[in-house]
Formats: sequence, C-alpha cells, structure tokens
Amino acid sequence: MSTPGATSHRLRTRDRRGRGMRGPAIAPALPGRPELPTRGERFDELVLETVRDIDTRWQDRLGLVEYAVEDTPQLPDDWSGETVPLASLVRGHGTTPTRLVVFRRPIEHRCETRAELEAMVLTVLVEQVAELLGIDAEDVDPRYSRDD
Repeated sequence: MSTPGATSHRLRTRDRRGRGMRGPAIAPALPGRPELPTRGERFDELVLETVRDIDTRWQDRLGLVEYAVEDTPQLPDDWSGETVPLASLVRGHGTTPTRLVVFRRPIEHRCETRAELEAMVLTVLVEQVAELLGIDAEDVDPRYSRDD
C-alpha cells in the first residue's frame, strides 16, 4: 500500500516534461519492423519504377543489365573531383552483365521535394542508359529534360 500524499510511479513517468506519448504512433504488424517504409525503401521503389519504364522501352538493345542502389559511392582517398558522383556505370563483357549503380544519399542531398527527387532519379538513369546505348538522352525517355 502507498502512503497518503504519495503519487504513483506510473503517473510520474507517463508524460515526462510534456513531451507527449513515447514510442511509434503506429504499432508494427511484425515486431522490430517499421510499419511505414523507410527513406531508403521509398528511394529503392522510385528507382525500380523508373528502371521498369526505361528497361521495358529499351530491353532489346540494353542486353543484360544489373541495376543497384547504394547509399554512397566508395571514393578513393586521392579523390580530387569537386562533386560526388550520382551513379556509376560499369560495362559488362561476355557473360558479365553491365552494372548501373545509383547513389541514394548524393541524389537526396541535392533535392528538397519529392518532385525534385523523382526528376533527379529520372535524369540520372536516363543519362546513364543513353551513355550505355550511345544515343542522346532525349531519345531514351520522353520525360527527360536537359534543364533538370
């Protein structure tokens, strides 16, 4: 039993310092897994949607291409470039596929809105595919604009 005038421990720690509820606003369906997608997962989905559009249109000329998303590029210690690369294209040969890697953090860093992010991802992918195919970027996707 508690003594008169004493407050219970639960009341004292429930809403400390007026910060509100603690913990997630949505209870996850699977413990340890957030219910809403993370920034990385949303970026991956955006890249996947854009790649599907481009790959469907150019599948016959592209050949075997692996697409990937990495958080940041691995820059050598002696890197002297003024900007960080947004993507990497390594041409395949024989049975080795061409590998096109998009770097999430440098792209997100340059964009303030979702629309800017979508435009930047489209621009980066179209320019890489255009380089791979040896054609103008405007010919790869009608949504591409050199002004981006």
